[in-house]
Amino acid sequence: MAKMRDIHLFFRLTLYYVVLVVGMWFAYDQVPDLSRHIPLGVVEQMIDSGSDSAGLGDIQIHASSVSSQFGGVLWLVVALLGSIVLMIPVSWVYLAIRQRSKVDQSLLETIIILPVVVTGIVLVVHNSLALAFSLAGVMAGVRFRNALKNTADSVFIFTAVGVGLSAGIGMLLIAAIMTAIFNYTFLILWTLNYGGFEEAKHYMRKARDEKVDDPGVFD
Repeated sequence: MAKMRDIHLFFRLTLYYVVLVVGMWFAYDQVPDLSRHIPLGVVEQMIDSGSDSAGLGDIQIHASSVSSQFGGVLWLVVALLGSIVLMIPVSWVYLAIRQRSKVDQSLLETIIILPVVVTGIVLVVHNSLALAFSLAGVMAGVRFRNALKNTADSVFIFTAVGVGLSAGIGMLLIAAIMTAIFNYTFLILWTLNYGGFEEAKHYMRKARDEKVDDPGVFD
């Protein structure tokens, strides 16, 4: 049964993304102008918006195009919930590849909640340089003393921040592509045991051996 873990994770991830794609396709089929009300965005919009820009002021937050109160609330709810939905399969990958004795529950909860906070911060700052400096001042006064148990876990934190930023500017499609590639890349590395020499320290537990509990790298 242990030998089927990586295969099970592959099908679980694939089924999850297939359901998301089919759900969005059905929603677009029923509501043709759905893209005007939800923060999916397209990659071309981000590239075009920065082609002639001279500074950060030209970056567009697509929530600015919402004209009604209901539309604004719908946009915000979809952005926040969308960031959580995209981080759920990332949490599956973390639980699958990490050694059980090294799993950090606080990190697992953080990578799911952090994109919500980042999304809200992006919407609050909303191209305002004054608000950005104010936020930097507030954050400078906060002391973060809870260090990660493993330095390599920071890649999951960066992914959560990236998803939050993408959702905040109305580009959930970019976040979806990023998390999908992130998850499948980790799955391939885990399955192939890439760089898993006998004397090497391991961050990921071996996909083919449940009983192995090597010390994590940087531990």
